[in-house]
Amino acid sequence: MNLPSHGSNPQHLFKSLGLSLPEKYIDFSANINPLGPPPALKEKWNDFYREITVYPDPFAEKLRKKIADKEQISAQSILIGNGGAELITLVARFLSGKKVVVVEPSFSEYEKAGRANDCEIQYHQLLEPHFELSMEQILPSLTNAGALFLCNPNNPTGIQYSVSTVISIIQECEKQNCFVVLDEAFYDFLVNYESYIPYINKFSNLIIIRSMTKMFAIPGLRLGYLAAAPALIAEISRLQPHWSINSIALLAGELCLQNEEYIKETQVYISEERERLSTFFKRNNFVMTSSQVNFYLLRDSNQKEQNKLFEFLLLKGIIPRHTFNFPGLEGNWLRFAIKSKDENSKLMEVLLEWRQLH
Repeated sequence: MNLPSHGSNPQHLFKSLGLSLPEKYIDFSANINPLGPPPALKEKWNDFYREITVYPDPFAEKLRKKIADKEQISAQSILIGNGGAELITLVARFLSGKKVVVVEPSFSEYEKAGRANDCEIQYHQLLEPHFELSMEQILPSLTNAGALFLCNPNNPTGIQYSVSTVISIIQECEKQNCFVVLDEAFYDFLVNYESYIPYINKFSNLIIIRSMTKMFAIPGLRLGYLAAAPALIAEISRLQPHWSINSIALLAGELCLQNEEYIKETQVYISEERERLSTFFKRNNFVMTSSQVNFYLLRDSNQKEQNKLFEFLLLKGIIPRHTFNFPGLEGNWLRFAIKSKDENSKLMEVLLEWRQLH
């Protein structure tokens, strides 16, 4: 099936399947904060209007300074980007022609950007249903590798890898002159998160990618940042187009960083809803990954393949993310974002309908 390679924009999914998009539907395919953007953003929105007549700061100095102060690192260790997608592309250009290992299942953009820049892509496949990451098992893949892409917490499983394992991988990669690209797009949904950013001062091979669009529900603005040693940031930043980030995104980013209570509120909400969903799935013989964030993989343990469930949900106006383009998953799981209480309840209602038929 020639299905879209990303979530969101469900009209393209339905078109590829030869189906009509329902008048009413719930899109579970995009992993965005269900609480929406911080209220302060709406309050200040009209104030941002005057900025559209001014060129944005190409060095994003104010936002870099705020992030650097928050993370207690040098502003020279930060590069602001037009969303995670641009940052992944810049890193792939920096790695052009190298052997790149991708820990799978994982975000498809690593491979796509790597291939576009003549990288040799190799998979290190984690095995379902627990998708455990092991230093011993990954070691053979690192031979002659220029970089390792690791998404933590992982997209699409939602699983957080142990700190000791991740650090041991970074250490081993450093010995082998291999960069570690650690994608932390969903780090701020974790309740007990231990930051890897202090390690950029210890490991010159560590590149951290963070998104600001997921937690703050601003994917239309496109905003994220890289954290790495200043020398690495200087090299990668030379590949970035001038005025890459628009003025409104920069202002929104500064405002979002002030909303610590909003982040805590989100974390509590996600944890409670995830537990409610997990209880329901166990009771009704569905398998859910051990997610720690705002999305999860799910499958019906009564079905070997999930195609029929996928089609059933779509026809009911429930839109999950397919997993056909995640190596190792091959469509045998469905990914769902955690949405509002009512929307999550609707999902459970439709899954009960399915269970009565199967």
